[in-house]
Amino acid sequence: MSIISIEGMEFFAYHGCFKEEQIIGTKFIVDLFIEAETSLAEETDDLTKTINYQEVYSIVKKEMKTKSKLLENVGRRILSSLKYNFPTAKNISVKISKLNPPLGGKMKNVSLTIEL
Repeated sequence: MSIISIEGMEFFAYHGCFKEEQIIGTKFIVDLFIEAETSLAEETDDLTKTINYQEVYSIVKKEMKTKSKLLENVGRRILSSLKYNFPTAKNISVKISKLNPPLGGKMKNVSLTIEL
């Protein structure tokens, strides 16, 4: 069993509860961890025997383009899409960080980590 990590994916998206957030957007960082059986890929050097990182990135990118009020909703959509496309994945964890959130004070980010 292995853990595949794709960290620091940057997206400009329009998620947030405030109307302005869904108009002007902001930057998000997504970190993803997928536990999967990779022994066949280790032995054969065959991409079809493991999780394709490019496909994973494309799924995350697609879900980040769909506006949501809550990071919880975005996270659940990402997890559901990944599990659908990679049913052999054992555990999936995604962390979504919203940079410079409009919470009335200076802070680097807020984030949500959700697992399946």
